Amino acid sequence: MANPVAQAGREARLRHGWWRSHRFLLLRRSSQLLILLMFLAGPLWSIWILRGNYSASLLFESVPLTDPLMMLESLLAGYWPVATLWSGAMVVLIGYAVIGNRLFCGWVCPLNPVTDLAAWLRRKWGLRQSATLSRQLRFGILLMILIGSALSGTLIWEWINPVALIGRGLIPATAEGISGWLTAIGAAFGAGIWLIVALFLFDLLVVEHGWCGHLCPIGALYGVIGCKGIVQIRAERRENCTHCMDCIHVCPEAQILREPVLLKRGTPTVARDACIACGRCIDVCAENVFEIKTIFHSSGAKK
Repeated sequence: MANPVAQAGREARLRHGWWRSHRFLLLRRSSQLLILLMFLAGPLWSIWILRGNYSASLLFESVPLTDPLMMLESLLAGYWPVATLWSGAMVVLIGYAVIGNRLFCGWVCPLNPVTDLAAWLRRKWGLRQSATLSRQLRFGILLMILIGSALSGTLIWEWINPVALIGRGLIPATAEGISGWLTAIGAAFGAGIWLIVALFLFDLLVVEHGWCGHLCPIGALYGVIGCKGIVQIRAERRENCTHCMDCIHVCPEAQILREPVLLKRGTPTVARDACIACGRCIDVCAENVFEIKTIFHSSGAKK
């Protein structure tokens, strides 16, 4: 029997304790905060761990990291990137391709806590009505961005990219101390903060998991990159599923749980091209249906 949406995870919390039913959520927030602090350590305390922003940066002043989407836009717009951007894109591509899933979306993206908050409020306030959008729309937006960059000769996505806007707002190029940082982010955010607010309200009031689950072209690209990676979420004990629906209630890509969990068809592996590896299905499942495995694992799940 399905549990109330607002009480998703309650049974797991009572059975397994607070930490175990929130561990992946807390680990993700720690990861997102740690990465942000690695960027801020330079402007605030002159300790340069990550220099740059979420679009392009240097790790320890030596390892370049480049957003693959920005790299594709540059190439199609007719700009030949410098060698460091090439190598940075390869580092990111290989890293996320090997690990798998949309790991960036769940563990790195600074916009994820904003959209997660909207989803949590929807559950708590009982806002279940939602407009209908195709989850394939994000691939159409990705294609339009690439075509638009080629036709316009500009990196059109970077003007409105909410991840880049948060990065530029929170990680100023120069700032001296906390007061300088606060002054810098006040000047940098500008109109960008209203785009973040609009996306929050869109997720809260219009489409459930609207941005991450339906529109985000960055997530679409990382889904393609990580679809064959090593790490996977598996419904390893799906025969124990009681259809409480808690995993469905909290998953930002709930459609990927239908076949392997609810219908128990085919492989117990959750689709990696859409899964953001957030681990919330593991957190909220009182029956311990889900586990993190690798592609080398020999499953004992019943087919």
